[in-house]
Amino acid sequence: MPAARPAPRSVSMPVADSRAEAASYTLLRRLAPSMRHHLVVNLQPIGMIYEVMGRRLQAPEPDLAGVNESARKINGFARAALNSCLDVVTWLAPEEEMLATAAEGVRECLSLLATSLTFRGYTLRNEVPALAGEVRRCAMRNVLTASIIHATDENAPPAELLLSAQASPAALLMSLALRQTQGDEGFSPEACYRRLEWTDVEALAAAENVELKRDGNRVELAIPWATA
Repeated sequence: MPAARPAPRSVSMPVADSRAEAASYTLLRRLAPSMRHHLVVNLQPIGMIYEVMGRRLQAPEPDLAGVNESARKINGFARAALNSCLDVVTWLAPEEEMLATAAEGVRECLSLLATSLTFRGYTLRNEVPALAGEVRRCAMRNVLTASIIHATDENAPPAELLLSAQASPAALLMSLALRQTQGDEGFSPEACYRRLEWTDVEALAAAENVELKRDGNRVELAIPWATA
């Protein structure tokens, strides 16, 4: 009779780590529709260009110059699509050593969220100036996007999100303020998944060493500068 196998040992995870992991999963689920749109933007034109190229090749005297130009465009969109795919992978598996300036990080986060927020009835105002210094890219991605999504979960449209920033010696100080407005309430609901709670934002901020404060509809972030 074979010997009984020992029961597998359970591996405990610190509470803070498990909360951050759960919050990270929730954030990625909420970002999934925006990521899907981000991925297909550069793929959609390829089909249209292909059809144009096919018609040119079927002509009695093919326009070879036009065909070459179409081929170059397809190559350009294909490269852009590949870069988008590789970039989205870094949201799933963050590259800890990657850094970004304030303007770069904000532009990346807002470009990912802008279409979804517009459809839902929210407008974005980016008033972040060009500031010297760099922060960890994943800290900006996780905490800023989570703060924006949480703000829209807590406040019905139409509303405006105002993002500003300034530099301190130790950190990049960011402010996200939301105010209700008049206008279109939007027509595209968020994907069916749970709301992003304030405790989720706090867990992500703690995991990224970001200081977080909330005062009504204003959230303040202090993202430490990356060391050389």
